[in-house]
Order: sequence, then C-alpha cells, then structure tokens
Amino acid sequence: MSTAAPLPAAAGPARREGDRVALTKEALKHAFLDSLYYIQGKFPALATRKDYYLALAYTIRDRLMQRWICTAATYTERGSRTVAYLSAEFLMGPHLANNLLNLGIHDLVRQAVTELGLTLDELLQEEDEPGLGNGGLGRLAACFIDSLATLQVPTLGYGIRYEHGIFQQDIVRGWQVEKTDKWLRHGNPWEIARPEWAVEVKFGGCTERYTDERGRVRVRWVPARVVNAVPYDTPILGYRVNTANTLRL
Repeated sequence: MSTAAPLPAAAGPARREGDRVALTKEALKHAFLDSLYYIQGKFPALATRKDYYLALAYTIRDRLMQRWICTAATYTERGSRTVAYLSAEFLMGPHLANNLLNLGIHDLVRQAVTELGLTLDELLQEEDEPGLGNGGLGRLAACFIDSLATLQVPTLGYGIRYEHGIFQQDIVRGWQVEKTDKWLRHGNPWEIARPEWAVEVKFGGCTERYTDERGRVRVRWVPARVVNAVPYDTPILGYRVNTANTLRL
C-alpha cells in the first residue's frame, strides 16, 4: 500500500517560464509540484507515494512530449519513410527509470526529489510495469524499438494493449499460485489515448453468398463480433538524442 510521505510545507507551485521542458533542478522541482497540485489534485499532507510517482512521471513526460512532437513534425515535413514494427508483445519495462537514463537526468532528478523530502528509489518502485509480453519476444521487440529511436530511424511500433499483463506468481505451501496482473488499475501516465483514430476490428462469424446490383454472385463476411479498437500512443525516447518515436498499442 502507498503511504503518506509529506513534502516540506509549500504554499503552492509557482510557474516559471520554461518549467515544462527545462532540465534544471529548480525547474524540475517546480514542475513536480505543478503536477502534484494540478494533475493529481493533491497537496503534500494528503498525497501518497503513488501520487508522488505520478507527479514525477507527468513531469518527465512533459520533457518527452516536446521531443516527441518535434520528431513527428520533422518526419511529416520531410515525408520520411517509416519503419512499421509489428509485434504481438512489447515488454518495455518501467518507463520512468528508462526515460531518466535516456534524458541524462537520473542523478539530477534524484537530487531534486531528495530536496523535496522524498526518495527516488521508493517512487520508482511505485510504477506498475506494463506486462505486455511473456519474455523473449517482447523484450527483443522493446530493445529494437529503443535502438531505432537511438539511431534516429523513423519508426512506428504496433502492438496490443493487453488489459492484464504477465501473471504474478506466489508460492503457497509449495504450490505455484497465479495472481492477475492488473497493471492499468492506477492508469498509465506515459500513454496518450487517440479515440479519434479508432477502428473496427471484426471477429468470427461466417460468409454468405449474395447477388450484387449487376447480377454477379458474391461472397461477403458477416462477423459475429465487432470491437472498437482505440489506439494508445507512447513516446519512446532514444538514448541521449532528441528523437522520440511512437509505440502504438
């Protein structure tokens, strides 16, 4: 369970110019408080470690968004040919630690969080790892997506946004007991929903013959079920570069 870990008393976040993208320690501290107040809707006395994790995640995501949007705008302007990477699994691992490493601000954020009375390692542990694969295939796909961003190759990854990830395992009286991994129960701060780009996906059903307006015999598919598939986009930042490609689930 998340427990309260009050920050030092603060009257409220103070917006400074460039806070949303700046990488200085003071800018990160102010952006963190902004996210806690205006996204999480919490003040320190009521905030849990989960709230603090989410506030930090949104703070870092703002820095990704600038690079992500600039990358997409550059690809669009240049008409860049894009690699479409399709995989049933993308085992990306925890996003926060990876993004801190790729931005080159891990130690800086640790200092900022410490000065706010928190511990970075505890906040990192609050992230629910996206269980979007079973191991080898998903991890390999994730490595490729990371590498393509680092090499600044225009890439769009396509996968499935599984509601439940890899099961969690306990050993009870010598027997394996599986528990459902509800990794989305607290939401996912790294993704952007794109309902305007939803598509219909058809399953099952049968085929039937019919005659078209010209008297020709045709066959059409009559699906048993139609699902409205909504894409969710996640920025994948390369290591120490400004290129951020897209993973669409």
